[in-house]
Amino acid sequence: MNEFWESVYKSNEIMWGEQPADNARTVLELMQKNNIISILIPGFGYGRNAKVFYDKGIEVTGIEISKTAIARARKYFGSNVIIHHGSVTAMPFDKIQYQSIYCYSLIHLLNKAQRIKLIDACYSQLMQNGIMVFVALSINDKRFGLGEEIEKNTFHSPQGLNLYFYDAASIKGEFSPYNMIEAKEINEPQEDPTEKHWMVVCVK
Repeated sequence: MNEFWESVYKSNEIMWGEQPADNARTVLELMQKNNIISILIPGFGYGRNAKVFYDKGIEVTGIEISKTAIARARKYFGSNVIIHHGSVTAMPFDKIQYQSIYCYSLIHLLNKAQRIKLIDACYSQLMQNGIMVFVALSINDKRFGLGEEIEKNTFHSPQGLNLYFYDAASIKGEFSPYNMIEAKEINEPQEDPTEKHWMVVCVK
């Protein structure tokens, strides 16, 4: 996985553009409503989503597997943001507890054991009353069924990734043990009804 993402970031400097995902703005509103001042972002990338929170004075910490992506993130944040280098499957990288955790479009890249480990690791690093938000692919997304099905609802995509697509039952099965308070299907980006994700909110 490390080699894959290094190759991707080296060949495409800002593959998702400079602007944050639509959902990042939605999550910022949720965080502001709950007076959140610290956030951990597993799957930091080059920081386009993190900047939404950073610019509003929220203390940001990241985890990113690609050294190339981390180097690019420094143009946004300099040395003001801690970005741990490594796979999210190796969490935790510190002993800090955070008021919030935002995991965007990452968990569906993992197998079931890794997904459960990630959710559990995130929950463990939440402060009491902290909020964690996951955004993950839905079976209603246009990419569902593309490529070889290697296990139920998991397809080896044409881009070379294994993608897991959640349905309502698997969302409940994986997240409800972690005090899930909301799970809804969203368009992400908002204007594209063919790109369907789940947004899951848990509170400790």
